Amino acid sequence: MPPRVPLTPPVATDQLLLHTCCAPCSTAIVECLLDNGITPVLYYFNPNIHPEREYRLRKAETIAHAERLGLRFIDADYDPADWVARMRGLEQEPERGKRCARCFDQRLRATAAEAAAQGLTLFATTLSTSRWKDLAQIDAAGAAAAAANPGVHYWARNWRKQGLTERRNQLVRELDFYQQTYCGCLYSLRDARARERGQPRTATRADTDT
Repeated sequence: MPPRVPLTPPVATDQLLLHTCCAPCSTAIVECLLDNGITPVLYYFNPNIHPEREYRLRKAETIAHAERLGLRFIDADYDPADWVARMRGLEQEPERGKRCARCFDQRLRATAAEAAAQGLTLFATTLSTSRWKDLAQIDAAGAAAAAANPGVHYWARNWRKQGLTERRNQLVRELDFYQQTYCGCLYSLRDARARERGQPRTATRADTDT
């Protein structure tokens, strides 16, 4: 049985825009929202994901998950070249460093703007479900994105507690989702490969080609 987690959104609503990074991270948060009478619209804006085949795999699983639950899915643009340009100068930052903060800022500003365009007053992100992410960075990016879009609110909440992480892991096993082994961007892939080889972080041509 899923954990019974009562939710109190920051604004009265029965619908929100949920920035969704991948299907596994969306499992427990989507279930919890639906159990509380809040319908998420899944918004897929992840220009950081590299290579393109990885992007398409993660997106396809998210679409299938949305269709399984009868949820609306909004597919945003994929422009990895623009993302790389925005991250210029931060290539050697570690996970949870300044590059991640800038990445969250880009993705959540787009989410808040999309919420406004859709007439929705609330948005959240599945990034908040991952223990590998800095929740303070995510919440700061969400707050800034909301401030730039009057009438739109960011739901700052720790979606990892109250049994939701355990439920996520259970659902991922039950639904047999593909489990990625790195965050998503070419730099996290580079660093994951370096760790596998027992080497320090260094970028190579093989790490960044598609």
